[in-house]
Amino acid sequence: MKHGAFFFAAAVWVGALGAQDTVTTTSPAPVESRDGMVVCSSNIACDIGARILAKGGNAVDAMVATGFAMAVTYPGAGNIGGGGFMVVRTPRGVTTFDFRERAPLKSTPTMYLDSVGNVNRSLTARGYLAPGVPGTVRGLEMAHRKYGKLPWRDVVMPAADLAKNGFVLSQDLARSLQREVTRGMANFPVSVTTYGKPGGGEWYYGDTLRLPALAKSLTAIAEGGADAFYKGWIADSIAADMARNGGLITKADLAEYRAVERAPIKGDFRGYTIYSMAPPSSGGTAIVEILNVLDKLNVGASDRWSPRTLHLMIEATRRAFLDRARFLGDPDFVKVPVEKLTSKQYAAQLAREIDTTRASKSEALAPELMHVADTESDETTHISVTDKTGMAAAMTYTLEGGYGSHVVVPGAGFLLNNEMGDFNRKPGSTNASGDIGTAPNLIAPGKRMLSSMSPTIVTKGSDVYLVTGSPGGRTIINTVFDVVFNVLQYDMNVRAAVDAPRMNHQWLPDTASFEANGIPVETADRLRQMGHGVEVRGGQGDAHTIMFDARTRTFLGANDFRSRDSRVSVP
Repeated sequence: MKHGAFFFAAAVWVGALGAQDTVTTTSPAPVESRDGMVVCSSNIACDIGARILAKGGNAVDAMVATGFAMAVTYPGAGNIGGGGFMVVRTPRGVTTFDFRERAPLKSTPTMYLDSVGNVNRSLTARGYLAPGVPGTVRGLEMAHRKYGKLPWRDVVMPAADLAKNGFVLSQDLARSLQREVTRGMANFPVSVTTYGKPGGGEWYYGDTLRLPALAKSLTAIAEGGADAFYKGWIADSIAADMARNGGLITKADLAEYRAVERAPIKGDFRGYTIYSMAPPSSGGTAIVEILNVLDKLNVGASDRWSPRTLHLMIEATRRAFLDRARFLGDPDFVKVPVEKLTSKQYAAQLAREIDTTRASKSEALAPELMHVADTESDETTHISVTDKTGMAAAMTYTLEGGYGSHVVVPGAGFLLNNEMGDFNRKPGSTNASGDIGTAPNLIAPGKRMLSSMSPTIVTKGSDVYLVTGSPGGRTIINTVFDVVFNVLQYDMNVRAAVDAPRMNHQWLPDTASFEANGIPVETADRLRQMGHGVEVRGGQGDAHTIMFDARTRTFLGANDFRSRDSRVSVP
């Protein structure tokens, strides 16, 4: 039982673009390669990244090529109009690139409140007030300038060619596009024209999607670098469309945007070193805090799926998410006590407060915050890459909701994000439903909104050991923690670790959720007897993961079957 999950030996969660259902299948062995690999949610984009590796590109080259390709093939989350984070490991060490979106300079803390002080969620769900200033193109360029080996044009043009020539739709993407053009995009004619089927009618599996305006933008970026996006005709197009429709992003916002290289969050667990994202991502801080607490509680003394282990996991994550609400935000605007939160001493303090037989109550842990978070969308995507030299890259990026703001920039062909909803939109209002109104993540001009994205690299000695990450809004942290925990604490192989059922608890609402069939009924009943709220939900996350076997010098890749179009591609 310690080395696998009773459930996933026969059944695996699969899904794509937000639609998830169960099928019965037998998990294959991990994909093996000594020359590196690319793992992501789009098989077409993964293949482009692998071809870059085959041409002599390194992991960052392949990551950049795959990321731009996913802006074409995975429009629900792949993007040049959004943002995210990348962790890169080289023989010289580990660094991270923060290209999270920023609030426009005209933003205000209460801009999404109606006349009686309630959050108008529609304003961040879609339309022209929803987007933050995009960061993806600057971030990919920054990483490539520092570590790329092939010319910039060579790693961007495959995506431009793909958009121009078109690609064949999978069944899932055809269905997703058809839903989107008739629902989310219905009030945005340019978006419908861009993604609707030419001549009308429904999209079907096997149809070809061509995106000529996006091809034009990608070609401009390939030839002119990120300045073509932030200072050239693309910036003009964004600013003009915003001005016509009451949006806030201006040419000044775009010209002033900068990606930031930051030191990673670093932790250690059972002889492994974990590197993940620092604020404005909350992921790395929370994951290290959770692992530290569980280490102090000697969680490995119990079976992976025992009520005791699950109880301790819930209690550790409950406290990490409380600290997320209390302290985390953009470090350029607020002081975040990262060193304390990730310390062994602090973990020992938290561990002493945990009753190993009885659940805590989330509201009771922080009554001062109550009535004084808005949920993150699940529609994000993650890419893991390694090359034959041992360089590794993990990138999670997003538009926020599926298809972001649903707004396509006229003449430029790409979707803008709706990331402004990741700020705390009602100052001082935190409630049991999960809305957070604490100060560190309130809206301010130029500020980056808090994120749960958690691209993570684990090393063992001088070798990379694990490369992972996931989409899933606030569930990202627990999904990535689950995979890391499965491997480091319970010695699962990469396939079993990715397939294993997942749990989520995020302080508020005070409920632990498990994937359907993830734990036996009697285990769920025991957790309820201990005082936990327990619910069953659909699939959680999409954790495309690579492990390195130092003995055979072989990379082992596991794409997540929760995403049907995913793949492990090798050069």
